[in-house]
Amino acid sequence: MSSMDQTFGINVFNDFIMRERLPRETYRALHKTIDDGRRLDPQVASVVANAMKDWAIERGATHYTHWFQPLNSVTAEKHDAFITPVAGGRVISEFSGKELVRGEADASSLPSGGLRSTFEARGYTAWDPTSYAFIKDHTLCVPTAYCSYSGEALDKKTPLLRSMEAVSKQAVRVLHLFGRTDCTRVLPSVGPEQEYFLVDKALYDRRSDLIFAGRTLFGAYPPKGQELGDHFFGTIKPRVQAFMTELNEELWKLGVLAKTEHNETAPAQHEMAPIYSVVNVACDHNQLTMEIMKKVAGRHGLMCLLNEKPFEGVNGSGKHNNWSLTTNTGYNLLEPGDSPHESAQFLLFLMSVIKAVDENQDMLRASVASAGNDHRLGGFEAPPSIISIFLGDELTEILEALESGASYNGREKTDMAIGVHMLPKFPRDTTDRNRTSPFAFTGNKFEFRMLGSSASIATANVVLNTIVAESLRQFADELEEAESFQEALHDLIVRTIREHKRIIFNGNNYAEDWLEEARRRGLVRLDTTVDALPCYMAEKNIRLFSTHKVLSENELRSRRDIGLDSYAKMIGIEAKTMLMMARREILPAVLRYAGDMAEAGNRMRSFLPAQPHTAAESLTAQLTAGCDRLHAGIKALEAAMDARPRDTDPLTEARYMKDTVLPAMRDLRKAADDLEQITDRKAWPFPTYDELLFNV
Repeated sequence: MSSMDQTFGINVFNDFIMRERLPRETYRALHKTIDDGRRLDPQVASVVANAMKDWAIERGATHYTHWFQPLNSVTAEKHDAFITPVAGGRVISEFSGKELVRGEADASSLPSGGLRSTFEARGYTAWDPTSYAFIKDHTLCVPTAYCSYSGEALDKKTPLLRSMEAVSKQAVRVLHLFGRTDCTRVLPSVGPEQEYFLVDKALYDRRSDLIFAGRTLFGAYPPKGQELGDHFFGTIKPRVQAFMTELNEELWKLGVLAKTEHNETAPAQHEMAPIYSVVNVACDHNQLTMEIMKKVAGRHGLMCLLNEKPFEGVNGSGKHNNWSLTTNTGYNLLEPGDSPHESAQFLLFLMSVIKAVDENQDMLRASVASAGNDHRLGGFEAPPSIISIFLGDELTEILEALESGASYNGREKTDMAIGVHMLPKFPRDTTDRNRTSPFAFTGNKFEFRMLGSSASIATANVVLNTIVAESLRQFADELEEAESFQEALHDLIVRTIREHKRIIFNGNNYAEDWLEEARRRGLVRLDTTVDALPCYMAEKNIRLFSTHKVLSENELRSRRDIGLDSYAKMIGIEAKTMLMMARREILPAVLRYAGDMAEAGNRMRSFLPAQPHTAAESLTAQLTAGCDRLHAGIKALEAAMDARPRDTDPLTEARYMKDTVLPAMRDLRKAADDLEQITDRKAWPFPTYDELLFNV
């Protein structure tokens, strides 16, 4: 057995450990909860808690925590020791079933979007037994949901679990119509690819914008960026490889299925991709991955940047969300098989996704909205903010044949003809891939490519699960009432194609003419977070999420308001950071350098009065004029910030930050970046792009 086999999951209270440590009846009862969603017996919880505590202490844990995911896209934890006082001034280690199942956390200090008042503090964390407990930093972490005293979801996980139940319920209804009565649950599976940048920590520590905002707010483009395409899939540098090796080891110990690692397109950019997991587990694992990335980077003298656009002019970072539906019998419902045109079940589930995406473009866009992602989407490195679906040639031809009533015999499988006889033959896929598509079918899954690199995957998957559940509900309602299932099924598939084919686009989403074509088709265009987030309160969306009991109207409103508030606050932090850097670092440094250049010109004139000194005079004039533009930019941004609306609704403030503050920030940056290009490197007050991107 390899060392990897021996260490994988050693810090996880997984099924193997539970089978080994729990009484047989307790283990079976727990699995009834995990597999069938049955309510957990308190006595079972007590036995599980004691076994979990003993195992954790053996692994060096001293504390436990209910690990949850509040509405700020990070994780939260409050640690309690495994100690209970006894007579004689001694303690014993205890962890009760009650402590496992339920915890209490402050529900007013974390974002609630108005669901809780400041003086209403009580909130509860509830154990999620479908996601394994794990040990991190000598603490037993119990994955939990987080809700208010009145039962509203204050976290990302609770709606995710609700949406999983919703899509499972409707998918099982449809499968039973096809005679698959052995299926009792359908689980969404996800594999989230994670992109990130690595920079030298010593350089990072000298950049206030990276520290406070997570991205560079100033920086001129370096002589070389990603033009040559020499970083993508290139040889991994030793320092980066050492980081990746330790990252894999730490993730494997926590049961995270880290699989793929490589250099991404931009210099200093990289990617990690895991194997698929059930969506709530994948969400937990991705949150852990981002946390462990930062910790491991620090041990190697590096900083891991997860912001969607840390550097202007090179690719930003996303998180591709590879989503599919799998039955409890192990069958992928989005697997076309060898003859997709002959598989009515596959086609119906395919159409449920197409219909869902077309009817809910606004919510899918809103699910990935953030200040950071606005800088990335549509930047010719990521999908545009217009939602469309890539199906590939074969599936598109099948749907066209169904719509027209024509026969379709399938595409002939062919071998790749490379022209080198010694190379082995292998079959060519019947369709290509499309990296510009926001929502692409890639063999047996859909790849939702719009998620930002720093975001939790929960929100996007809550939306995706719920909108597909609604399509399947409508399909099941219609087919259950049909006199002839086969005729009704055929008519339903054909009608759905005709009504929703506008969302299918296999071309170049970066092309300028696609914008006009999308407008002609009537597709939704929401370019910014401020445009997208109000969609949460559209009547159709309130009805959708309420119908499936995923999010109430108040819970939807809270997420809209938190998103808008976070957007405005993030722009405000960035603006204040820019002002600090421009006033206290850039302007003094360039003025000193301009003074040095002016003095140098004066000395040259005193030594050589008859000679022209146009270089020194010209540079001094450029620096002086640039400082004036920088100063004007500072004053303009200060005025914009001073005039921002306060104590108003979140949408008004967010819109002001987008329309007034962001343009002032862009003008200030332009003035500073122009100065950087004519200022002595030694005089510039902080590390430049070429140092940050090429110094690891």
